Amino acid sequence: MEPAIRDVYGAELVRLGKEYPELVVLDADVSSSTKSCLFQSEFPDRFFNVGISEANMTSMAAGLAKAGMVPFVNTFAAFITTIGLLPARSLVAYMNCKVRLAGAYGGLSDSYDGATHHSTDDIAIMRAVPNMTILVASDAVQVKEIMRQSMEIDGPVYFRLSREAMPPLSRQEPVKIGKGCVLREGIDVTIFSCGVMCSQALQAAERLSAEGIEARVVDLFTIKPIDAEIVEASVKQTGAVVTAEEHSVIGGLGAAVLDVMAERDCYAPLVKVGIQDCFTESGAYPALLKKYQVDAGSVIKAAREAVKRKGKPIV
Repeated sequence: MEPAIRDVYGAELVRLGKEYPELVVLDADVSSSTKSCLFQSEFPDRFFNVGISEANMTSMAAGLAKAGMVPFVNTFAAFITTIGLLPARSLVAYMNCKVRLAGAYGGLSDSYDGATHHSTDDIAIMRAVPNMTILVASDAVQVKEIMRQSMEIDGPVYFRLSREAMPPLSRQEPVKIGKGCVLREGIDVTIFSCGVMCSQALQAAERLSAEGIEARVVDLFTIKPIDAEIVEASVKQTGAVVTAEEHSVIGGLGAAVLDVMAERDCYAPLVKVGIQDCFTESGAYPALLKKYQVDAGSVIKAAREAVKRKGKPIV
């Protein structure tokens, strides 16, 4: 059984802490959920529980960064990108501080705590913040890689992390921040995905293959800066596009891909798979993914539609 993403994150924090003495960790009284508690046990003098005070925590991180530390700031994604947004924008990003904002329980993975705890707009919010690198982990291997590689980025980074386990992905290229990863080759349609939707997209691709539709699946785990080259090449190769994300269809991965297509004059029918501009409810995680149409079945429907529209005039 694969480990939960939050457990992988916590263990990697400890490993990085041993390697980087300047790494410090802050948490908003949810360390047992974010698993930053593992770092606390190993390095109590470098761990700060600030209580349920996300804005103050993010402000403190900016100060620590200016003093030469590398803070990892932890709470649920829904709160770090809302309550913590003002200092993240006005202090951390404005001063281009080396701060890592770790948004735990991303998407719908905080299944039973209610709509206020689901983060379905966090990517859209953080995309608009200058200097911010945005990374959405798609499996355990990638969590470790993006955390380690982020230590070389001088500015702020936002990690979107799931509470859940994710199936391991087989990649044609090594994980590198800023570069997309091809997960499956295909000639009929490209499915750009991130996070849990990568495994859903691969499931969809296998079922589509039985229908004679060969889908190229690309993991665009770096939402910002997006890999424009792989987007353009994939669009030109397949001539039809699906974007699949555990996020609102407004402002997230789909919008980022459309921006590249418009800027590079590479046009193709595109269908977005995502949460349809609504608040979500509590429930079992797989049931929520199905209800809000962010599952393999929804990707299949979108791919059929995109392929059907190939060759039609774009007005």
